[in-house]
Amino acid sequence: MSPALSAGRRARSVTRMSEPQRSAPDDDVGQGPADRPTVFEACGGAPAMLALARAWHARCLADPEAAHPFTHRPIHPQHSERLAAYWGESLGGPPAYTSALGTEADVVRTHSGNGPHDSLDAAATACFVAALDDAGLPADPALRDTLARWFVWSNHLVNHGWPTPADVPDDLRLPRWDWEGPVS
Repeated sequence: MSPALSAGRRARSVTRMSEPQRSAPDDDVGQGPADRPTVFEACGGAPAMLALARAWHARCLADPEAAHPFTHRPIHPQHSERLAAYWGESLGGPPAYTSALGTEADVVRTHSGNGPHDSLDAAATACFVAALDDAGLPADPALRDTLARWFVWSNHLVNHGWPTPADVPDDLRLPRWDWEGPVS
């Protein structure tokens, strides 16, 4: 079983994630940070992020559980493009989201106040893992595992950090993730 698929299955059984896994992928032994591209670059940059965002969104809309959040209000006409910019920036790409589209506080406010939704989180993660293939991302197991771990971690931060939108502070910074986990 691939590490990414395994991560997707693990996410189904996670009820609350207090801290992400921080272990480095096994195949990066001997490679320093300067020798390795960012996760964003390893995916294929902005075109890959857009393909992934579109594939994930399509999978979510086709999944009865994962579609739920998209049925309550109109979705921005450039939702996938905005999501790709956000994901790319979080994974080491340029500040395409925060320089022109919004703030981390905006994103978190949009997703806060919905209470626990473990089955939705698991469905969204399963859609993400499957979308990696749909989008044609590299089949590298270390990359796939890193992306799956990042998605679970990021989803937790965005959806479960504050009980209501009013509780979200204005000065949140978009969280970054590299091969080894969250970047401080």
